[in-house]
Amino acid sequence: MDGWWDCDAVDQFFDRLFRSQVDEHVILNLPAWFLRLVSLVSNRQSLERATHINRHYNHDASVFMSFLDPYNQYSCGYFKGTNDLDRAQEQKLELICRKLDIRPEDRVLDVGCGWGGFAKYAAQHYGCQVTGITISQAQLNHAEEYCKGLPVTLLKLDYRDLKGEFDKIVVCGMMEHVGYRNYRRFFKVLSGSLRPHGLLLVQTIGSLVTQTHCDPWFDKYIFPNGLAPSLKQVTTAAERTLVVEDIHNMGSYYDKTLIAWMERFNENLGHYRETNGERAYRMWKYYFLSMAGAFRSRRMQLWQVVFSRTGVYGGYASVR
Repeated sequence: MDGWWDCDAVDQFFDRLFRSQVDEHVILNLPAWFLRLVSLVSNRQSLERATHINRHYNHDASVFMSFLDPYNQYSCGYFKGTNDLDRAQEQKLELICRKLDIRPEDRVLDVGCGWGGFAKYAAQHYGCQVTGITISQAQLNHAEEYCKGLPVTLLKLDYRDLKGEFDKIVVCGMMEHVGYRNYRRFFKVLSGSLRPHGLLLVQTIGSLVTQTHCDPWFDKYIFPNGLAPSLKQVTTAAERTLVVEDIHNMGSYYDKTLIAWMERFNENLGHYRETNGERAYRMWKYYFLSMAGAFRSRRMQLWQVVFSRTGVYGGYASVR
């Protein structure tokens, strides 16, 4: 961010770095050790600390809208058969709706609804009632205007305060903010909010190894208190509470998503450097491109996991 080093292609640099595994031979620095210690002795994603993530999501909405698709999807697109970001994000939304078998009579819950993209898509295309919850006031304000006139209810609410039952639940890009100490409670709350024959879909960035904290730079500048779970952490937390019906790895598509975001950021925010400074621009660039390299090297993953309460009678038909 301060310009101490640079390279022609940050994404390719990290792809090669991770594939060579040279980072595994580097001794952790003091900030990383401190973050590990703090994560072991405290709940960094407690109800009181959960709002720390708003430092990122409360950026001016116009910044996010400059690089996102029309449905404001701040998560991995489904690039099957296409190279177009807008189409990939629509395909992702459609895939989620089909995996959940959403029907007009369903009550659907969107946990971490962001700027309202899934809620709008599901209500428009499937005629269902959608309730979206978020802890970001900035996202809530945008989503309320964006979904106006549709059967969509939006609330500023933490998942731990959920009430009521729903036929289908979607969690897309929010589990990364739950924290390993809360995974078990997270799934118990969702299970308790799901009707007996309902379905839950969780889309989350995933780590190849079980961890208790994320990279110190990302913790400080991008996602405070964030953490990508391992598949072991996901399935262990859901044991005796939910049945895993389907696991779909879409990690290779996140590389394309991040590169598309970086290209749109540059195209639509040409004034960003002048307005916010070179350091702020390099923060976004490092964020997008280092993550693209991590997904390209397969160091990071992206999973869609479908759960049921007690198991789908006769088996779950995977839709891909």
